[in-house]
Amino acid sequence: MDAVRVALLREVLSGTEWVQATRRFAGTLRGAVTPHGGGLLLVGSASYEPWHLAAHLDDEAAWSGLPELSPTLVRHRVPGGAPAHLAVGLGRLAAAGRGETLLVVTPEQPGAGLLERVHDARRNGATVLALDGGDRDLHALAHDALAAPPPPPDGTDGAPADLDLDTVQHLVSAAAGENSLPAPRRHRRFRDRLARLADGLTAPPPPRW
Repeated sequence: MDAVRVALLREVLSGTEWVQATRRFAGTLRGAVTPHGGGLLLVGSASYEPWHLAAHLDDEAAWSGLPELSPTLVRHRVPGGAPAHLAVGLGRLAAAGRGETLLVVTPEQPGAGLLERVHDARRNGATVLALDGGDRDLHALAHDALAAPPPPPDGTDGAPADLDLDTVQHLVSAAAGENSLPAPRRHRRFRDRLARLADGLTAPPPPRW
């Protein structure tokens, strides 16, 4: 998701809590890795690998001049012949300790085995962050956590139906690489903001003289 699409998404969501929530969590992530010069470990569940977040954080690290944001992707299963940067297994979590940050990203329950490793990493001094679907056990271990919103029931004005964990990851990674935050804006109803954005996107271009 490029900067223009992130900006449009923030425009749509500006009447909700999600812009500030993702920026707050991104600030926690950045604040955890920057003082220690990096050491960001990124891990998902057994059936979910956060490839896209790893790629986006790597991009943000390059664009923002903050190499500390570039993560090491920790994998549950490492296939034979994988390149070195994709061959880091769960054993890496056993070595996680003070000065390192462990970011757990998964839309599903992380599983007892991963939770045990996360617990050990925290006990050894690592900062634990969670970006997930709201698992209680994982949140109990995390120093900070952000849960993606559940789909709203039909006919309600809850979170937008397309605001899922993948979208939240895009917002967090983009905010993590920002050098400054814009001034707060007045909240408007979500439907009003969406209508104004739609009008702007469908309006004909101005005449060229």
